Amino acid sequence: MASWTPERRRATWIKSGYSVYYAIFLVFIYGPMIAMFVLSFQGPRGGTSFPMRGFSLHWYNKLIEPSMVGDMQGALGRSLILAIIVMIITALFSTMLAMAFRKRFWGSGVLFYTIMAGLMVPGILLSLGLATLMKQMGIPTAWWSSGLGVHVVWTLPFGFLVMMAVFNRFDSLLEEAARDMGANEWTVFKEITLPLILPGMVAAGLFGFTLSYDEFPRTTLLSGEFNTLPLDINASMTQRIRPTLFALGTASTVFSIFLIALFVVIYMILYLLPFEGL
Repeated sequence: MASWTPERRRATWIKSGYSVYYAIFLVFIYGPMIAMFVLSFQGPRGGTSFPMRGFSLHWYNKLIEPSMVGDMQGALGRSLILAIIVMIITALFSTMLAMAFRKRFWGSGVLFYTIMAGLMVPGILLSLGLATLMKQMGIPTAWWSSGLGVHVVWTLPFGFLVMMAVFNRFDSLLEEAARDMGANEWTVFKEITLPLILPGMVAAGLFGFTLSYDEFPRTTLLSGEFNTLPLDINASMTQRIRPTLFALGTASTVFSIFLIALFVVIYMILYLLPFEGL
């Protein structure tokens, strides 16, 4: 039997401390989500806290009814459409930017920090400044125009950093070998580069979708006449908070998990299928 040395005792205490920290971390992350999920099934006379007063789908049915504050269904649809568009733009443009930065060019440093500036400016100030500028120019704000632009400014740096990390670990000798064998640039990209960077593109796109879907401060003054889902939720909280919000949060979480699983399946299909047919 091994002796209980001071080093072994210290290692055991360190592992125990990390285990306790990880357990607390899980409780703080998933505890509110579990509570929200359970409370979303409150009975018609139930509130936003325990104990449960019955079990029903009453508050889920309330989601499809007209609201005195806003249109939850319309806001959800607008948020999803906006997030999907932002996801596509983020994945494509962050990939093109990262590919451009594979070689140094004049002004690359200035361009890099210009892209990163989108992370440094507080969201509410960016929203206020852009809303004021558009008002002075006589351009109306809308979720599909000014809202889309400010979302892309927010998500593009994250996608760009993801793709920069992908290309930093990319072996360019594979591309050189393909060129030496007579492949043109499109063939090199389709057969070599794209399959290897596709996981990074999916990650960048999901980053863009997640950040856009729950974005609030940058959209506050730029959504125009119609709200996105975070703005509608904030407006509904000015009245009495009901379990409807928990039902909406649960439905949104389930949908997000489903969407991520769908993208994983699509990626696996694209990754496993040969690219000759593309």
